[in-house]
Amino acid sequence: MMINEELVRTRCQEIEDSLERLERIKASAKEKFLTDRDLQDIASYRLLVAIEAALGLCYHIAAKQLKRVPEEYAECFTILSEAGIINRELSEKLQKTARFRNLLVHMYWKIDYGAVYEILHNDLEDLRRFSQAVAALI
Repeated sequence: MMINEELVRTRCQEIEDSLERLERIKASAKEKFLTDRDLQDIASYRLLVAIEAALGLCYHIAAKQLKRVPEEYAECFTILSEAGIINRELSEKLQKTARFRNLLVHMYWKIDYGAVYEILHNDLEDLRRFSQAVAALI
């Protein structure tokens, strides 16, 4: 089967929309972010949306183009790296992002908002790079 271009466009837009919101939150001072639960909640949710969209894209490409089904979320990015769709460095970063998604969903009470703040400042571009790499396939 072929890649669903509409799905790719929609998920890429979801990633970009979330990243735009996260960029605004990123502008907050660290002290404000660490004490403002609303900012923390928005950041957590928008990270989750962006990560879920990236995972959805990854699974779609793995299944439709590469005919492979990952056994776990993080493995999906390895599959795309092995196929040359993304580079190994980006794959490794996105594997960490996938594991962070599991924390957001399954162990939300353990979220370290200092770590979330660091993700906002250091890791958002990884999701954008992934989205661009996948968009280039259509």
